[in-house]
Amino acid sequence: MSKGVAITGMGIISAIGNNVAENYDALIQEKKGISRISKIDTIHKDAIMVGEIDTTNEQFFKQLNLPEDNNYGRSALLGVAAAKEAVAHANIKDIVKYSTGLISATSVGGMDMTEQYYYKYLEDESLQKYIEGHHAGDSTQKIAQELGIEKSLVTTISTACSSAANAILMGARLIKSGKLDRVVVGGTDCLSKFTINGFKTLMILSDTYNTPFDENRKGLNLGEAAAYLVLESDAVVKAENKKVLAYVKGYGNANDAFHQTASSENGDGATLAMEKALKVAGMEPRDIDYVNAHGTATGNNDLSEGRALIRVFGEDLPEFSSTKAYTGHTLAAAGAIEAVYSVLALQHNIIFPNLNFNSQMKEFHITPQTQLKQKELHTVLSNSLGFGGNCSTLIFSKEA
Repeated sequence: MSKGVAITGMGIISAIGNNVAENYDALIQEKKGISRISKIDTIHKDAIMVGEIDTTNEQFFKQLNLPEDNNYGRSALLGVAAAKEAVAHANIKDIVKYSTGLISATSVGGMDMTEQYYYKYLEDESLQKYIEGHHAGDSTQKIAQELGIEKSLVTTISTACSSAANAILMGARLIKSGKLDRVVVGGTDCLSKFTINGFKTLMILSDTYNTPFDENRKGLNLGEAAAYLVLESDAVVKAENKKVLAYVKGYGNANDAFHQTASSENGDGATLAMEKALKVAGMEPRDIDYVNAHGTATGNNDLSEGRALIRVFGEDLPEFSSTKAYTGHTLAAAGAIEAVYSVLALQHNIIFPNLNFNSQMKEFHITPQTQLKQKELHTVLSNSLGFGGNCSTLIFSKEA
């Protein structure tokens, strides 16, 4: 059994960068990736703002050396790009030398392609290949094949906005229990008309830049992204003399069973998830140096999470901020995107600002960190709070 769960590699692609270095640079330069829709033909393209990735599918085909007649959806393309960067970053030469698994999260899956050709399948049989790529597990299998681990433990998690955090949680548990030596964990989601229409129906999409924890917040910006981390056991780290970026120290998952989409007004699920993560980490609230909040900029979420933070930390709440003003809400990928940002915060001893904040919420007195801040960090807590009340918390640390 492994005592520590080491993070030895990271890969990411988002609206603010095509790799880890570009994302970090955008974070410290306070560069937002939010814009009007340009790549999806939707009636809502002038009504909302999103976090789009500039790279086209055709450019990904060339970058990943895929045949032109492939059936890859955009989620799979993003996922393969980020996962390959993570494995390369971990300096893995022989991925099957140790027992290695993949846990990938998604909610969109391949629906960006199936929705595009929905009315043409019976007229053109060549388009039916996209139906095979529709389900969530297909993107996971494609990532596993590209990494060369398709015969290992490969599984998919789809718990809405907490999906990638749960993938990291599950991967950490597999390593700590000795079931696997190494796990590639994370998530990927692209933008799709189905997602845009669904969130538009909920009336929680903003027509301008999202403003987490602001009194006048208007809603979220959807974003597309993928991020993966390589988790390795103590034994692998020692045998390969690996450089450790950070450790997954604590994790917790809870469900407040309050509503299909809304969080409980008092943050019951988030409170339980944070308390569980602290218990697993063997920490007290005072041990946390920075909180990367879920912070979607919706009326319900920010109020619920804010109250949960007060319940857990009381008057000693550390600096907190949401990074979704940079990337938009990347749904199933969000937990992995923010895990990468949490590790970057630890590595560089920097707290990223909560962009676009202007007015204090009237329900409580807590205020997010609005300026880039240099601070010695040892631990970062990251929240991912999903639809259906599924809430997850991860704690990252410099020490095992």
